[in-house]
Amino acid sequence: MVMVTRMLNLLHRRYGRPCQVIGTGSWTATTYTGNPDVAAVWAFHRHLPFPLDAAWRPVRRALRASAPGPIYVCERHYRQLPRIHRMLRLSGVDPKRCVFLSDRPVRGPVQETDHLVDRLVALGTRTPANLQAAHYPTPANATLDGPRLYVLESERTERDAWLRSRGLIGRELILVQPGNHRTMAPRRARWRRLNTDDKSWPSARWAELLQRIHRERPQAVLLLRGSAEEMPMLQEIQAATQLASTVTVATTLRQLYALCEVASSMVSVDSGPAHAAAALSVPLVVLYGAESPRYWLPRSPSGSPVVGVGGPPTSNRADQVGADAVFNAWSSVAVETPRATPSCEARVTHCTQPLGADAPAASSPAAK
Repeated sequence: MVMVTRMLNLLHRRYGRPCQVIGTGSWTATTYTGNPDVAAVWAFHRHLPFPLDAAWRPVRRALRASAPGPIYVCERHYRQLPRIHRMLRLSGVDPKRCVFLSDRPVRGPVQETDHLVDRLVALGTRTPANLQAAHYPTPANATLDGPRLYVLESERTERDAWLRSRGLIGRELILVQPGNHRTMAPRRARWRRLNTDDKSWPSARWAELLQRIHRERPQAVLLLRGSAEEMPMLQEIQAATQLASTVTVATTLRQLYALCEVASSMVSVDSGPAHAAAALSVPLVVLYGAESPRYWLPRSPSGSPVVGVGGPPTSNRADQVGADAVFNAWSSVAVETPRATPSCEARVTHCTQPLGADAPAASSPAAK
């Protein structure tokens, strides 16, 4: 979802109107809050048949009302792409309006060498068969550009109040994201018992890494962050570190975004929060399992450093990567002092253009 924001910005500039986004999962709407390139968001449940979903009727109306506007489909998953084809067909969408990232569904880890952001940008430069490309020229690329997220002023106020209440305001903040979508899933205990989560890194190794970071930055706060479902895992790591400077917290995605604005660096497994951190210009280290960093490595819009550790062809599981490699990667990206909290005006702009019939629509890929 985060990587799609780069293409949404391209489509906004190309067609002159913000996009309508159709996605899956509860995170979709919150990801695009405050984004000037997005006019409306609808989210379907991932496994519920879409005709039974409350979002179906408004989405069908929007797809019909937006004709002859372009539709860009960013999905490639073997379950979701056929679902999108059925949705478009039942909405009576002219196939000539549609451009697809992939013509066929794909299973398993991605092997392509082209980065996903580059593929999405290339998708955004294509023109549906029902429109004239000359009428919608592709805008020039910026020297530095990438996915972007936006934090609201009210979220900064809430963040600062929380930091102040914990006595953390003004201290260097290093974010740590040990969890991924499997560690917060209903079957998380089964994933752990069978040791089938390729993104899982042993708690002892997380503790070793945090102890080494603490020796390097003794005044920094090491903030272990996750969902409410991941708190037992985070507390296990915290206990193993035996460090008073290690803090655990369960946050929403929006609260995480606000924390990213004041973090000096982050260490994460391959996850959605890692992409969020890069999109908010946090110096970042990402630990990979079976997925390829050549395709999935997060990108920053400002050029802040992002380093991937592990992943094919050197490894296929995160637990094959040692603490030395992750610590050395963190040392290469970490900055000396916390970043100043940016002003609301610098981070958030609001687009007041009305959504017209030719505004582009995009279907976002599933969260990692």
